[in-house]
Amino acid sequence: MSEQLRIGVIGVGNDFRRDDGVGWAVVARLTDRAAERPLPSGTRLMVSDGEPVRLISMWEGTDLTIVIDAAQAQPPHPGRIHRVELDGEQLPRESGETSSHGLGLGDAAELARRLHRLPHRLIVYAVEGADAGLGTGLSAPVAAAVGPLAQQIAEEITQYARTANGSSDG
Repeated sequence: MSEQLRIGVIGVGNDFRRDDGVGWAVVARLTDRAAERPLPSGTRLMVSDGEPVRLISMWEGTDLTIVIDAAQAQPPHPGRIHRVELDGEQLPRESGETSSHGLGLGDAAELARRLHRLPHRLIVYAVEGADAGLGTGLSAPVAAAVGPLAQQIAEEITQYARTANGSSDG
């Protein structure tokens, strides 16, 4: 009767650039969590290096895509989480100072908008990092944000699926 939802969760980053690996760490936490408490049917957990064409191909055709990425801010507050919902009309453009990648997520979203390849709904969680130097492992404040953010995303996609399927049951 109802079409299967397509939900994508994409962790963007690089595991070998310390806090830049936060997106991958959140996806790993969601994967572990899903073994005990499954996510809504049709949910795909993915990781990406943030290259715009790859991101667009990962989120194309989804009803909801959530992207998790590291961010730099001045002044920094490592571990602070920002939630931004992008729509087809208002896409923030990033400068090199806000993204740890050559082209920012805003650039990928703008390209996707122009190509009519944006997901129906695109939510970005940006986690402020402390250390994007070479090496593995997250800094303590960023590592502390991983579990709560994974929980928040799991709840958000579960609620989205319930609403989309016309159910208000818990």
